[in-house]
Amino acid sequence: MTNAANISASQVKELRERTGAGMMECKKALTVSGGDMERAIEELRKAGITKAGKKADRIAAEGAIVISDNGKQAVMVEVNSETDFVARDSHFTSFVKSVAETALAAQEQDVSKFSALSLKDNGSKTVEEARQELVAKVGENVQIRRIVLSNPLAAITGTYLHGNRIGVVVELDTDNKELARDIAMHIAASRPIVVSPDSVPQNIVAKEKEIYMAQAATSGKPQEIIEKMVLGRLKKYLDEVSLTGQPFVKDPDMTVGSLLNKHRAKVLAFYRYEVGEGIEKASEDFKEAVMSQVQGS
Repeated sequence: MTNAANISASQVKELRERTGAGMMECKKALTVSGGDMERAIEELRKAGITKAGKKADRIAAEGAIVISDNGKQAVMVEVNSETDFVARDSHFTSFVKSVAETALAAQEQDVSKFSALSLKDNGSKTVEEARQELVAKVGENVQIRRIVLSNPLAAITGTYLHGNRIGVVVELDTDNKELARDIAMHIAASRPIVVSPDSVPQNIVAKEKEIYMAQAATSGKPQEIIEKMVLGRLKKYLDEVSLTGQPFVKDPDMTVGSLLNKHRAKVLAFYRYEVGEGIEKASEDFKEAVMSQVQGS
């Protein structure tokens, strides 16, 4: 038997990608098989661990956002499934809730490390083992995509969930629960990318300015007028993408920045999750899908 120390991270990664099994199970199988990939897959199959792996390469772009809050700190989690139908399944929703509670209790937001932890209220199973059981039960790929913990040193943490599709966690430096929730609700609706205009990365600012300059150059106006036009458009863009520059959703006559100033408050950080954002969903022809099932392919 090969020493576990001789098994490389790349071997474990390859086996995980091919089988969908957990990191520890892959390392153990590779150790037993002396580093032989095919034999390791056989070991996992014998143990029944690759059942979930058969679905591991299927795109999971549905799912749910859940937030767990202990009064001082909040955690937000996105867990994905393949269909909205499974996302509403009681087994799935129970798992997602347990994932969030486990992450908050363990203070862990690294998904790979988190998967090896014991699931809260079920110490006999790791998070990864519980995930694989759920995959076998619901018949779909299920993945814990991301986790974020708020800073416990913030004066208050506000949260907002729009159904189970959009979640927001916001940290304020002032203990104002109602304001924190209003700001979280605004973030859910208006999708800012940064807190303030000066937080927008300089490479993005430079790119936008370059685009505006190219557009304005065709106007035939003097250079000094063009520069003023570009500065105006750039300011508008920075306000649109920054929280403090946006019109407040509950009172569009004032900006969020003005609202915060009125309450002498400051947003320290915010996190916005939306189910499936950034995941490329597979498009499938419905007729072809039905025919493939009828033909047993």
